[in-house]
Amino acid sequence: MTEEAPSDLSEQRRRIARQFIEVIPHARALGMRFDMLSDEGAEISLPWREDLVGDPRSGVIHGGVISALMDTCCGAAVMAHPTGARSTATIDLRIDYMRPAVPGQAIRAKASCYHITRSVAFVRAVAMDDDDSRPVASATGAFTVER
Repeated sequence: MTEEAPSDLSEQRRRIARQFIEVIPHARALGMRFDMLSDEGAEISLPWREDLVGDPRSGVIHGGVISALMDTCCGAAVMAHPTGARSTATIDLRIDYMRPAVPGQAIRAKASCYHITRSVAFVRAVAMDDDDSRPVASATGAFTVER
């Protein structure tokens, strides 16, 4: 068995995390896109679309869509972590909605895995729209770690 160079391992983790979003039909259907992936975490964006709106009068994206974005981003952060998770699943995810997203603006979630044990990863995330001054939502969660 040959050992891979550290940069090869990092690239392999990033490839696995990217595939993570590609194999989730719900993420594809919502139009999620990877923007950034590193050992520190993940960033996934979701363009505004009329069919994702929760209230037609306001044009604000549905909270469940933001929840799905944050959950997926947190899972990707676990998959990209240097400890080498092969799969993950959400154990617990708490989302605090702080304000409505601005209609017509994309939403970006940024997540980082701040602590990991043998079997559980702890993640923090924030969702922002183009008005980067205040978060739309923040999240903390626990995810399984399968090696």
